[in-house]
Amino acid sequence: MAIKQTTRDYTHLILRDNMAYLILVRHGQSEWNLLNLFTGHTDVKLTENGQKEAEKAASLLADFKLHKAHTSDLKRAQETLDIILKNTNHTNISVKKHPAIKERDYGDLTGMNKEEAKKKFGDELFLKYRRSWDVAPPNGESLKDTANRAIPYYEKEILADLLAGHNVIVAAHGNSLRAIIKHLEKIPEEKIPQLEMGTGEIYIYELDKNGEVVNKEIRK
Repeated sequence: MAIKQTTRDYTHLILRDNMAYLILVRHGQSEWNLLNLFTGHTDVKLTENGQKEAEKAASLLADFKLHKAHTSDLKRAQETLDIILKNTNHTNISVKKHPAIKERDYGDLTGMNKEEAKKKFGDELFLKYRRSWDVAPPNGESLKDTANRAIPYYEKEILADLLAGHNVIVAAHGNSLRAIIKHLEKIPEEKIPQLEMGTGEIYIYELDKNGEVVNKEIRK
């Protein structure tokens, strides 16, 4: 899928009235991100730096009028969204919290240091566990498994808001957002290992009246 990608100065962005905007934000640095641990479903808080990343994300979204918000049932994503909504004066908008867009379950890797895991499993298997489409860690979820819960939620809840003409912000996690991005951009399975979204990073999509992406912008 050919999507026009821009790196415009956000202060000069002209928002078009006939477009709906989907804003995907990965949560700020968490306590376990700082320790380089596999987090998954463990419900940890943002670090002070993670809070600052959320504040920066808010400043980069100052030009947007937001109408709807979605986040997961984990507090690092919720805290990120709260900071963004507070700092952009959108605390009055509707917020939906749902486990379908939570981080993927890392199973037996949960709580393990990533460098130690790499030594234990070897570079090739470690990379498959972290970045592949359909290889799950023991007793955990693959990205495909995560997509199987995140995409139905996107199509039923998030896309419905977009098709109604609302600008939507989604504050979620590295893998639930990778699943949604793969779906939006129709990224082939073999290319998904190259997709990584940093903490506090923002992907902005312009969607037409049919829900098709016509433009993508990254802010960080």
